[in-house]
Amino acid sequence: MKIFLDTANLQLIKEYNEMGLVDGITTNPTLLAKENNDPIEIMKEIVRLVKGPVSLEVVSQDYEGMIDEAHRLKKFGENVVVKIPMTSNGLKAIRRLKEDHIDTNCTLVFSSNQAILAAKSGARYVSPFIGRLDDAGHKGMNLIKEIVEIFKNYNFDTEVIVASVRHPLHVISAARIGADIVTLPPDVLAKMLKHPLTDKGLDTFNSDWEKVKKTYPNLIL
Repeated sequence: MKIFLDTANLQLIKEYNEMGLVDGITTNPTLLAKENNDPIEIMKEIVRLVKGPVSLEVVSQDYEGMIDEAHRLKKFGENVVVKIPMTSNGLKAIRRLKEDHIDTNCTLVFSSNQAILAAKSGARYVSPFIGRLDDAGHKGMNLIKEIVEIFKNYNFDTEVIVASVRHPLHVISAARIGADIVTLPPDVLAKMLKHPLTDKGLDTFNSDWEKVKKTYPNLIL
């Protein structure tokens, strides 16, 4: 399973990218607005930093506007994937952009029906928002199960990006189901790195090593 980072924070992208954990990036207007910097320059820098797919979202809701924005965003780099909303105009734009050889990520997907339509329109990725479904009293992971099963039944080329991830258990569930990708907020990825027994083990190792150094003061490792 691939891990995308769901952020526009350049510092965090650099940090996790250096660990080899970042297979791609997803952004949206809300994430860009949080950075209090020129969003165009931020997007260009993310595309430069990350070798994998970088999803950049259109803000237009009309067909022509989506197409124009998509072509402008694609100029930022070959690894740009254009995020298109799950609407009638969005599906039409996805179809056109596939013909233009521009990969798309159909976002704001909340049902298997929407995922099917996005795949048939030619989306390279589809992003079901499981956390928002959970918030509304539904089981978001049930949707992921359905979409993964349907896509396998018909050999769709579209990959499933599990989005709106709220905690590490979402990641485990997505991996067990067989989702292609999870896109994580940095705080969730940070939690995945931690375990109290790891910290306890390191404290024990360090304490024991200090005892060894006292016995062998000239020891160099």
